[in-house]
Amino acid sequence: MTAREAIEYLQQKMNEETIGQEHIVDRLIMGLLADGNMLIEGLPGLAKTRVVRSMSEFIESKFSRIQFTPDLRPSDVVGEERVYVENGENVRRFHKGAIFGNIILADEINRAPAKVQSAMLEAMEEKQVTVSGVTYKLPELFVVMATQNPIEQAGTYPLSEAQKDRFLMHIKIDYVDMESEFKMVKMVKEEKRHEKAKAKKVPQELIFAARDEVAGVKISDEIGRYMIDLVYATRYPMRYRRQLAVMIALGVSPRGSLALSKCAQTHAWMKGKSEVDVKDVHAVIQDVFHHRLTLTEHALTNKRTNEDIIQIILENVSVPVPKRV
Repeated sequence: MTAREAIEYLQQKMNEETIGQEHIVDRLIMGLLADGNMLIEGLPGLAKTRVVRSMSEFIESKFSRIQFTPDLRPSDVVGEERVYVENGENVRRFHKGAIFGNIILADEINRAPAKVQSAMLEAMEEKQVTVSGVTYKLPELFVVMATQNPIEQAGTYPLSEAQKDRFLMHIKIDYVDMESEFKMVKMVKEEKRHEKAKAKKVPQELIFAARDEVAGVKISDEIGRYMIDLVYATRYPMRYRRQLAVMIALGVSPRGSLALSKCAQTHAWMKGKSEVDVKDVHAVIQDVFHHRLTLTEHALTNKRTNEDIIQIILENVSVPVPKRV
């Protein structure tokens, strides 16, 4: 099995498990290949947990689910040192927390206070945790898939800008169409009647091989400058259009520039291309920029959304003209 065949197999099996959510499956695999963390937002019951769990089921990996609640402690996430008495002496041993896995489901991440959320920052950015001055490395295959509910505000703690910026993409999951929901109901009934057959799992080595291939996808200087131009339109909106200046309070960070580049490369690879084009950039920009833009009170009062702003940016930044061969 080649790296591409392994990813196509993973995509197929995940789509079979979560009928009608092809876009979300596509984006989660993109996050896996780009080695980035994902923030999934959607109403209860839309298979947010199921789609993440299905990824772990078809990869040779350790799956960890962390249910974020107001009484969750940082040590529950990263681990803690415990003291034992051996031969009359106190011995300290580190007990790993739930973060020590390959695919981490941070369920309802905004239900835990900032102290717990911040415990995730080092892990998400540097793939390590530090406890009592000692640093512990996390597995090479390490991805955080966090979920949050957009409608519940009571008892929640909004993610800080620094926390949100650690997520490669912010994807929204919505209701499926009627036919897909009917198929889903039938599938769940069948699962209860019959034990699911064990499927083969994708070795981690093939995931790493696919990542190497993604890194080899070319980005021309013209496309590279175009992506930076899109980023700068969020930071210096007055240069592009006066309307943008009254709607954007805070633009996209340099981490966002890197995320746009990685996601465009990954999208191109998944479409079988050897080089990134404008279509790849446009395909991922909404998910990459959405959570990195902060709107002004004026924009919010006029019911402008982040999606609206990004569309205006796309309309006002010059697209590079393809070179003639």
